[in-house]
Amino acid sequence: MRLIERWTDHRGKGRGRRGGLEALFAGLPEAALWLDPAWQVRDANAALRLALGPALPVRPGMAAHRLFDGESQAAFRAWQGGGAAPAELWLAVPEGRARSPMAPHRIGLPGGDAVLLLQQDLAQRQSLVARLAEADRLQALGTLAGGIAHDFNNLLSVVLGATEDALRHPGATADPGLAAELGQVQAAARRGAALVQQMLAYARQQVLAPRLVSLNAAVEGMASLLRPLLGRGISLELELDQPGRSVLIDPSELDRVLMNLAMNARQAMPEGGRLTLRTGRALLLQPEPAAPEDIPPGRWTVLEVEDTGQGIPPALLPRIFEPFFTGRPQQGGTGLGLATVHGILRQSGGFITVRSRPGQGTCFRILLPRVEAGARPAPPPAAAASASTAPGGPAGPHTLLLVEDEAPLRRLAERALRRAGWTVEVAEDAEAALALIESKRLSPALLVSDVVMPGMDGVALARLLRPRFPDMAVLLVSGYAPSMVEDGLAGASPPHFLAKPYAPAELVAQVRAILPPEGPPEMAPAAG
Repeated sequence: MRLIERWTDHRGKGRGRRGGLEALFAGLPEAALWLDPAWQVRDANAALRLALGPALPVRPGMAAHRLFDGESQAAFRAWQGGGAAPAELWLAVPEGRARSPMAPHRIGLPGGDAVLLLQQDLAQRQSLVARLAEADRLQALGTLAGGIAHDFNNLLSVVLGATEDALRHPGATADPGLAAELGQVQAAARRGAALVQQMLAYARQQVLAPRLVSLNAAVEGMASLLRPLLGRGISLELELDQPGRSVLIDPSELDRVLMNLAMNARQAMPEGGRLTLRTGRALLLQPEPAAPEDIPPGRWTVLEVEDTGQGIPPALLPRIFEPFFTGRPQQGGTGLGLATVHGILRQSGGFITVRSRPGQGTCFRILLPRVEAGARPAPPPAAAASASTAPGGPAGPHTLLLVEDEAPLRRLAERALRRAGWTVEVAEDAEAALALIESKRLSPALLVSDVVMPGMDGVALARLLRPRFPDMAVLLVSGYAPSMVEDGLAGASPPHFLAKPYAPAELVAQVRAILPPEGPPEMAPAAG
């Protein structure tokens, strides 16, 4: 628009002037209308014709007000008669197309024989402002979450490890009261860890391990877990589209999304009802207006979670994905559940929308990018084994290289791994680990490394050592690792990953899953 104004103010008279204006007008990215002095149409540019669609062709000589809907026509005529310019006008778009307000701006052309009407899409501008505000808020929360996650999770790991060791002490085993108190300390540490994890999920700062997942199989697997949790008063129905589709997502995070939405549905149906899990597909040829954000065009695999519960009040509906906002404060809601779901799906390239009416239930609609049939899954990292399911027995003669910059956590991890029977070499950072390898001529079977450390991080250390020790496995541990958030765990030979905070038994279980017991049984060395 400013370019046209400068042209009309400074361009000299000449035969090429009108041709230049016409070329400029035709190339405008925004919808624009060329009017004669009687406010009749001379021409419309391609952007306006596209917005109107083929059902309303623009012809020279037609009255301009006919291009707008009923209410906007009256405002346009008043403006034409000398009134004030309307703040917004609505185009007469065909049914089924997205409608949005347009801000009119009239510019006089040289000679006074015509005027040009530029129209800027207010909805796009408002949407852009909203997206920028959300991006700023997301960045602020991500910075806050990342800033506290690493140090806080290190502290929680020390609390969990020290408590686990204390529970092994003869005094704790002989005193049930002391054991119960230590159990409360463990439970509080795990609740703190869950809160940090929810914040990282909302801020899209999690370390994900995406792989191809059959959506129908994932839904059927979760259904068997959900039925006993929903209770007898709530029936669970599956409506699975055939043939089934695969999606690229971290399977544990997909389970987390389904569990969260199902538990919300259970709370919305205190007197019983029906929960439906439905899969399908969608093809969007143009952006679909939705909340909390518009859905871009594309091929989507769809998962719906629909209940017959109380519904969500209209006043609360626009805010349900905000962090720390809850409609159930009396029930102890933290306000992070749906914000976490939204963050997981957005970090996975998907979207979530909601429709709800009071008394008529709620439907959450998840859209994940469709994966073509020929796509092949990336090798998934090994799943973390639990302490109860990890192989038992002595660990065997493997040598482990443990790299951890937090001294208390390093001691706890070393003690747990030595107690399990491994030979453990420890270093406080990547540079010390490299020096240790050279001085002792180590050939580690497994590198266990923190990710965020002073100097070289754990990811860079693993990349440096892999060519030298091609058979060396890698276990990265972190509560917040920006380099891994950006790259994920995908790749030809992805490392294993254990999230902080962890208990020593969880670390041992994960290492056992990577390095199965081998060799003859041997006595575990004393705790260090």
